[in-house]
This record gives sequence, C-alpha cells and structure tokens, in this order.
Amino acid sequence: MSLCKICNNLGSPIADVKKNLCYYRCSSCGFVWLDNQFMLNAKEEKKKYDQHNNSLENEGYVQMFEDFIEMAIVPYQENIHSILDFGSGPEPVLSQLLERRSFKVDIYDLYYAPTKIYENKTYDLITSTEVFEHLSKPLEVLSLLAKHLNRHGYMALMTKFPPKDDTEFLAWWYRRDPTHISFFTPQSFEIMGKKTGLKVLKTINENVVIFQKK
Repeated sequence: MSLCKICNNLGSPIADVKKNLCYYRCSSCGFVWLDNQFMLNAKEEKKKYDQHNNSLENEGYVQMFEDFIEMAIVPYQENIHSILDFGSGPEPVLSQLLERRSFKVDIYDLYYAPTKIYENKTYDLITSTEVFEHLSKPLEVLSLLAKHLNRHGYMALMTKFPPKDDTEFLAWWYRRDPTHISFFTPQSFEIMGKKTGLKVLKTINENVVIFQKK
C-alpha cells in the first residue's frame, strides 16, 4: 500500500514481473509513480543522463523544442521578459534556441548547471522540459518553482501523460527509461497547481501543461 505523492489517496500496485519493479497508480488523480525502493541512486542516474544525445546537432531534439516554443511560449511572449530553464540538461538546447529569439534565459540543472542561479530572483516564465518524470518529490519542486514566478507569470512543463490501462502502461516505451519514475495526468497537475498557487491554463498533446501564477 502506498499513498499518492500528489493528493495523498491510495495507490493501486502495478507489478512489472519481468523487471521486478512495482509502480502505483492513484485511484483518485491517476498519478503513477515508481516505488522508492527501485529508484536509481544519484551516481546511476547521472550515468544514464550522460548517455543522452541531446544537442543542437540532433535535429529531432531541436525540432521538439522548436515545437514546444511555438505551442507553449510564443502565445504568451508579449508578457515574457525573463526565463528560467529548470533542468536544462548536459547541453542547454532550449535556452540556446530561446536566446536566438532574443529572450534572456537563466539555466539550472542538478548535475550540469548546479549553481542555484534562481535564488533571490523571480521570472516571467519557467520552463521544465522532460524533467518532472525524473522527480521523486514533484510537488515540492513545483512549489519551489512557483515561488520564483512573478505574479501572473507562466510555467510550461513537458512530460508525457501515462496510458490509463495498466497493461498498456507496462508496455509503454516511455516508462522503460529507469530514470523515469513519475507520470502525471491532467488531473494530477490540476491538484498540484491548486496546492502551489498555480492555475492550469491548458494541456497540449498529452505532454505539455501550461500554468499561470494567480
């Protein structure tokens, strides 16, 4: 038995017999998470990240971010003058693409840009792409980020929403990355927003959510 990290309701186990893993799905908000005992340690996690080919030379990766910018940032750009990219990765591709569009961007990453540049600062926009699925304490992180948003500022997150069926979830390619431990539904994001002073403006394509600070 395990309680949901988002809404504190009971989670039902999802057993991966082949890999000897156990996930839980919240019976209320639909959030899915890996049991803590199966999570990688920091050294193992960084080793996995070091293997990623995420650079400006990767055309597919760059196109993913260009699409994200058009969907999640351009519609609000008149109100955006300062940006924090939280979880920027080994090569901060998103921030570089945004700077090409004349945005001013700070970056932070637990392993690759660990200076907490956001301390004592607030932003009009915080982006966090392909990050929240790696977090063991996502509500705490969202609360922290919300404190660094200006009033009426935006937060744009990218992470894939999980299949609703347990069998489909176990066959889902996205959860096979051992560093992916948290999977969110629109409802779980709504609850997280209410707990952290954010309003969900929209969700896009089952992998992007836009918040605005109240």
